[in-house]
Amino acid sequence: MIRIRPSRPTDVPAMFEIWREAVRATHGFLTEEDIQFYAVQVRDHYLPSCPFWVATTEGDEPKGFMGMTGAKIDALFVHPSEHGKGIGRALVAHAASLAGELTVDVNEQNAGACSFYGRLGFRQTGRSELDGSGKPFPILHLARASATT
Repeated sequence: MIRIRPSRPTDVPAMFEIWREAVRATHGFLTEEDIQFYAVQVRDHYLPSCPFWVATTEGDEPKGFMGMTGAKIDALFVHPSEHGKGIGRALVAHAASLAGELTVDVNEQNAGACSFYGRLGFRQTGRSELDGSGKPFPILHLARASATT
């Protein structure tokens, strides 16, 4: 059973591990130098300072997490060992229960994430050549109406 709860400060190390392993498994277009660049931002600034929704299973151990700003999914990461078990889908369903229509930005080169969001009814509404850090990793802007889960 997947349970979704607000994050706690004690979840940050597990969330960082989920982020790091998920990025290594799904972002083959990033170099190790790129991963280290983003890791510092994620570990030291983003995870400790923002609220998240954490997906847990038995024992309340985090298996995935999601950050949101309004109706926008800012981040959604699931540990690679948990891919395909419904955790990402449960997090998106939780987001929809909170915000209805959703938007998300996804790396164009992350084929797995593009496919995942497509299966959940998200459609491309725009594209940016650079990511939020100004790096040349194109971002697809996606949106989904509230009726789809």
